[in-house]
Amino acid sequence: MSSVLHRTLEWTPPTAVAGEGNYLIDHTGKRYLDACGGAAVSCLGHDNAKVREALKAELDTIAFTHNGFFTNRPSEELAQFLIDRAPSGTGRGRVMYLGSGSEAMEAALKLARQYHLERNEPKRSKIIARAPSYHGNTLGALATGGHAGRRGPFQPLLMDVSHIEAAYEYRMRREGEAETDFALRMANLLEKEIQRLGAETVMAFVAEPVVGASLGTQPAPTGYFKRIREICNTYGVLFIADEVMCGMGRTGSLFALEQEGIAADITTLAKGLGAGYQPIAALMAAENVIRIIKNGSGTLWNGHTYMSHAIATAGALAVQQVIEEENLLTDVRTRGEQLRKGLQTRLSQNPHVGNIRGRGLFWTVELVQDRTTKQPFDATLGLAPKVREIALDLGLMCYPSQGCADGTQGDHVLLAPAYTSTRKEIETICDLITQAIETALTGLEA
Repeated sequence: MSSVLHRTLEWTPPTAVAGEGNYLIDHTGKRYLDACGGAAVSCLGHDNAKVREALKAELDTIAFTHNGFFTNRPSEELAQFLIDRAPSGTGRGRVMYLGSGSEAMEAALKLARQYHLERNEPKRSKIIARAPSYHGNTLGALATGGHAGRRGPFQPLLMDVSHIEAAYEYRMRREGEAETDFALRMANLLEKEIQRLGAETVMAFVAEPVVGASLGTQPAPTGYFKRIREICNTYGVLFIADEVMCGMGRTGSLFALEQEGIAADITTLAKGLGAGYQPIAALMAAENVIRIIKNGSGTLWNGHTYMSHAIATAGALAVQQVIEEENLLTDVRTRGEQLRKGLQTRLSQNPHVGNIRGRGLFWTVELVQDRTTKQPFDATLGLAPKVREIALDLGLMCYPSQGCADGTQGDHVLLAPAYTSTRKEIETICDLITQAIETALTGLEA
């Protein structure tokens, strides 16, 4: 019996003993092709030599210094790397390092509040986000997220956050509605909510450029975020882009917002930033935010013990250098197109496959009981978790989730393979996930 408090107390997961390329190997010798990176984390696979060497070298240099006393070389170099490649409009921003995406979102909310206080706008404290959405598991981040199933048990502990509908094209775009009209209709929900709350009270709007686990790799319709940016500018609201899952190359560009032609005021990063070699997340604040703080108190009203950890930032810097030097973003786009075609070829005619969506190496298959009405399966059937179990038996790791339809109902399976995936591995992923889905569906009908 394990003494670790695992996510479920009824099952102890197999012990991973080795990583080889894009495969994990457990204590029995069984190999698993990692098609999800855990949760879109392991973008370089599990044994990248350059990253390992960078970690070892930094460990031999210095293990830890508190950020209140010292800075260190890798944290400074990584920050410069990110700022130099940030979306146009970011300017001479700055980067803060944290331990997880949830921490990064908490820090982003606190920074947004400080920004408005330093501007002498103390009434601005309200947050607007979208539903469905997920922004982390700490209380502030959980409150910001619009996922009913995750929020429910902790509702009495959560601060009040307003939620507008996400731009969920599969279920919300009207028949015959042009994409640009759909984008404008959904974006304008933000303006209506700002006006309802009172513009002088609204602090920030939070959204994922490509929605991750809660909605299953849903890109925004063309023009959506440009209109969001206009609305935020009009009403003095900060735009916080949650790129924890979709950023750092996952969608085919280093920052997901690059493809939208705008920049956020504050951006949160994690997962693909360090590729799992060390726990690391980051917050990137644009120049317009930094300027207000610098010209005001000049002090950041937030801090954590392990901020700017030298070993973590050294590993993350090496990850980003590998992505750039080996031109892996091109591979993300190429292999992503192969993954799209492979899924559509195998699954698009399945009567229980409602939608296949995504961008780059970030794709989702949404499963429905009735394809015509888009009625989801009853959540108690646990269809998505069943797909995961079957896939594991087949030697494939995928990322299931429930709640995309209404926060509770709605099954989808998310795929986020490594940027180093080969053509053959993508074909294998398509074959095995198809087998897992079809087997799970057959089991429900039996």
